[in-house]
Amino acid sequence: MAILDSKGRLFGKINLLDLGAALVILLVIFGIFVFPGTSGSVAQFNAKTVPIEVDLVVRGLNVRDPEQLFKNGLKAGGKTNVIIRNQPYGQIGIKSIKVLPRTINVSQPDGSVKELPDPKSNNFSTDLLLTLAGNAQMTENGPVLDKSKVKIGLPFELEGYNYNFNATTIDVRVKDK
Repeated sequence: MAILDSKGRLFGKINLLDLGAALVILLVIFGIFVFPGTSGSVAQFNAKTVPIEVDLVVRGLNVRDPEQLFKNGLKAGGKTNVIIRNQPYGQIGIKSIKVLPRTINVSQPDGSVKELPDPKSNNFSTDLLLTLAGNAQMTENGPVLDKSKVKIGLPFELEGYNYNFNATTIDVRVKDK
């Protein structure tokens, strides 16, 4: 009896292609259960929780009356819902809100440039500086909120009762307990 017959069967019973496919499937199953890899989480299991403050800048927020926004929803000492990289994080405290003055650069006759208040051709655009305060997991790569590393340039989406807008991180401070 030949090891391989004319139809490509091993010992006349098992097709070589079927045997190869079965081995690949067994190796994949073995690889999944024996070597599962990392869980995909950035946070470490026993990472230390530390308080952090995150400064966000909001440029060109179109709102009719900023004071009404601050009175009904977005207020210092309150909380806001945060979405980081399209993943809901939850609520985080608002430490402070500062309305930034709108300015423009104006060239002077002597060639220098001066920053002057904007004459407010668009009364519905507002710039804000927000400081959020919360707790984050401290890893070797920096603070992590949920599964997102908090770094300068990270976009945050803030959502509340009467607002939903994006802001950009400009500073991250880790506080001592």
